[in-house]
This record gives sequence, C-alpha cells and structure tokens, in this order.
Amino acid sequence: DFKYLAIIESGFENKVSPAGAAGFWQFMRATGLSYGLEINDEIDERYHLEKATIAACKYLRESYNKFDNWTLAAASYNIGPGGISSRVNKQNAGTYYAMTLPLETARYVFRIMAIKLIFNNPTTYGYYLRPTDLYPPLKLKTVEVKGAVNWVEFAQEHNCTYRVFREINPWIRSTTLTNKNGKTYLVQLPEEGGVLYSRLQENISDTQIWG
Repeated sequence: DFKYLAIIESGFENKVSPAGAAGFWQFMRATGLSYGLEINDEIDERYHLEKATIAACKYLRESYNKFDNWTLAAASYNIGPGGISSRVNKQNAGTYYAMTLPLETARYVFRIMAIKLIFNNPTTYGYYLRPTDLYPPLKLKTVEVKGAVNWVEFAQEHNCTYRVFREINPWIRSTTLTNKNGKTYLVQLPEEGGVLYSRLQENISDTQIWG
C-alpha cells in the first residue's frame, strides 16, 4: 500500500520540491545519502526508481520498528521520526488519529487512503479507462557499465538518442561519468522491437515535419 505514499509525494514524477527533495520518493539529499543512495553532480540515485524505492522501504521499516504502527510510520515520512516521537511523548498519544499534528501531516495518511480507494475502484469515482488509454509497457534491456564513459557516445553506440537514454535513466545527471571509484553501473536501453526502439528507428525529416 505504500506505493500510494509515493503518489501523494510526487505524483510519480521525478520532480524537485522547493525544499530540495527529489525523485518519486522525495528524498532530501542528507536522507538519501544516509540510506546508501549515491548523490553527486554525475549521479543522483534519488531518481533511480528501484534504488530509491528500496531506500524508502528501509525508512518505513525502521519507522515501523520504532513505533510498532504502520500509520505512524507513514506519518513519519512526512514529518520525520523525531517529529512523531516528540508529539507522542508530549501528547501522551499512541495513535496518529489521537494526536494534534501540523495540517499537512494531519491530512497525510488520509490522502494515502483516498488515493488507494480511487486507484482500486476508479469507476466508482468517475474514472473510466480503456485499454487504449493506457501506455504500453516498455521493453528494456540492462547493460553493465564499468569505468569512465561519455553517455552521449554510449547511447549512440547502442542505437539510442541521448534524450531517450536520459528519460530511461533519469538518475544519470551529466553527459559524462568519471567513475573514479571504479563502480559498476546498470543502465537500461530500449530493447529491439519495443515501442521506444521503434520510435528511434523512425527517420522524420524536416520536410516531413514542416511540409
């Protein structure tokens, strides 16, 4: 159910908040680093969906272990474990529903519940989606990268535009990777026959576009 938390945090968009939180899970830089995400000028794994999701799961599990309550764990994602702990102690309240909280946090869990209800029962709330309204799943392949690399050249060598490459791998934040520590990175590319690959093979000239 915590996937709905990510929806109210970011709307499943790789956005940056005014406070500097980034990615689907809206990690602040310090929090992301504390959960093992690489964040620098070249790589920002707050935008890496799989790694950021694992980090969010660790955060929520730690909060649950602290409060023994999933609702308080969810609320702590908004206000922080310290914010929840201080209010539990000051108000002598053991549940989220019995506490006085800042307005955003007071609404937070209810927003998660509301999103879950809508997504699980869309027609009940007036949303009618046909199969043709849905995006087809992307067919991607994973490629291992070691050492320094120029991502523009790398993409072109794999019959991919740099723009599409960055859309698929939003955690890459620069055209180059120096990789001073010799890490191994797993990047994704369009698989032959997939929607993205087919689009990449289309040669549309200026004449075709502008007539």
